[in-house]
Amino acid sequence: MNVATYGPGGRFTMTDRGRSALRQTKDMLRIGPSKMGWNGKHLVVEIDEITAPPQFARVRGTVRLTPSAITDQELPLTEDGAHVWRPFAPITQIEVDMEAPGWQWAGHGYFDANFGVRSLEEDFSYWTWGRYPTRDGTTCFYDAVRRDGTTLAQAARFDASGDVSDIEPPPRRKIGKSLWQVKRETRGDDASHPKQIMNMLDAPFYSRSVMKTRLDAEDVIGVHEALDLRRFSKPWLKPMIALRVPRRPGWRFDSDQSA
Repeated sequence: MNVATYGPGGRFTMTDRGRSALRQTKDMLRIGPSKMGWNGKHLVVEIDEITAPPQFARVRGTVRLTPSAITDQELPLTEDGAHVWRPFAPITQIEVDMEAPGWQWAGHGYFDANFGVRSLEEDFSYWTWGRYPTRDGTTCFYDAVRRDGTTLAQAARFDASGDVSDIEPPPRRKIGKSLWQVKRETRGDDASHPKQIMNMLDAPFYSRSVMKTRLDAEDVIGVHEALDLRRFSKPWLKPMIALRVPRRPGWRFDSDQSA
């Protein structure tokens, strides 16, 4: 399970445990010692992980998400539907209670997922994504360049009841490159000047940050991602990924070990 916290003392965990560490039911997903479950009202994520090198520390606690609504929306990212974005709950309340001083807070959040039957680098060269809470709900942008040269430019507005409406994407706006020189851009009103408020995660092929832009004459602050899959596919990058995403193929549940 990938867990990342930001700011002073921030931590990053992403351990590849293999199929033996997976358990799944209709309302629960368990990956090794961590799990998430839906109780009919809340999505409760119980985290018990160890940070990736070069840090070695325990990351343990609970995250509780309370959606304002669950959507039934899916966005195919390719013509054949091989990749899909699923915004389960674009607007949620979130409560974080981690076992570390100062890592307890509540605010707004979201819950989404991507699914696919092929690797991302097979079908995409580059994409950006952004989610910006607004006075009326939240607005999401999905822009991508596919390997075949075609593009995706999707903009959607969600309200608190889960209703979604496609909107005309505002103009693209360039943002300064990340520390690893990943190209970044987002959407914004005419004459707007989006800017980074906080760097969250910076990798050779990926950037996540808190970004400020202007939509429908409203200043908004949200989460922005940029992903360079041409760089991700380079052989020189694989050892770096292996360092940050260690493998533990022999992990077993206690019930398996005692059987």
